[in-house]
Amino acid sequence: MSYAIIRRIAASKKTLAGTVVGLAAAGSLLATVPAQAAAPTSAKAIAQQMIKDPAQFAAFSNIVEHESGWDYTATNASSGAYGLVQALPASKMASAGADWKTNPATQIKWGLDYMNSRYGSPVGAWNFWQANHWY
Repeated sequence: MSYAIIRRIAASKKTLAGTVVGLAAAGSLLATVPAQAAAPTSAKAIAQQMIKDPAQFAAFSNIVEHESGWDYTATNASSGAYGLVQALPASKMASAGADWKTNPATQIKWGLDYMNSRYGSPVGAWNFWQANHWY
């Protein structure tokens, strides 16, 4: 076998070994990223992270499902109520953050504050909603 062919084979093996080591290092780095570093992808997932009590989350979820179907851009054509929790006027949600029109987390925070201050909790708000079909 010629010396040139042996050098090419050796160079190819060296390149392959370097690539394998590089991929292993990248895999190790990815494995060290905590799972919670990934942001929730849906408004419902955000709410579930914010509301730890299962009963309170279920009540909040029931209201949001009925009010907006978890669409943070839902707008009531007749009243102008807006967002996940159908705030009226919608601009009230600005008290939770300037990004209230586009950020489900801001709307959830405002909705939770509203439910807690007016009804004592999301469960209290859901009980009222069931009796009146609004809250």
